[in-house]
Amino acid sequence: MSLLSFRSFTVAAVMATAAASASALTIPTDFVQADSFQNFSDDALTQYDLFSITVTPLGNATPTATVGSYNLPVTSITINSSLKIASGAASGSALEIARIYRGAKVGVTIANFKIDFINHKVLADFTPIGGTTIPQMAVYSFNEAQALTLKYKFPLSVTGTQILDKLYLIPEAIAPLANALKLPAFAPELMKDTDFGKINIIVKAGLRTPVSTKPYVPAN
Repeated sequence: MSLLSFRSFTVAAVMATAAASASALTIPTDFVQADSFQNFSDDALTQYDLFSITVTPLGNATPTATVGSYNLPVTSITINSSLKIASGAASGSALEIARIYRGAKVGVTIANFKIDFINHKVLADFTPIGGTTIPQMAVYSFNEAQALTLKYKFPLSVTGTQILDKLYLIPEAIAPLANALKLPAFAPELMKDTDFGKINIIVKAGLRTPVSTKPYVPAN
């Protein structure tokens, strides 16, 4: 059996098992064309320009042709006992949000994203530059504008789309982010009212060169 055929068989078998499972099951998608796109809103980009903040993709993350849009490959999907998608992970992807303050770079690296569809939160490892990582901190809340429905058939044909919009910073995330970026006192109130954009999740039929599933660790 070729490597392609083996992977096709593996994905189809895992998904068939998930459909019949009575407990939660995590499905690897590192070699499937599954991507999530972080699309910052115009308001978010204007805010970043105001404070001279730059966003740099790291690890698996890559920029797209659209300004303020970044591809964070989906590395796994978890299905719960009710056969609903409970979460999706983009392990190995990171975004450094930073600026120059008094001659030094300050900011934070947000990495190893997890979308919690049950509680409508985006979680990530939160590491201030030169600071200590807060594992899987809740960063954004979101609205599920379009639910994700995966369709598949043997040996391998997996497709699906989803749109998450109204990305707002979790209240508890605002102070750590503002402090890491050394922002002025008025910034947290501005950040609280900012819709940071959308996340588009697209799953296509076919395979890709496997992306790393190793969690991204900043070189602080």
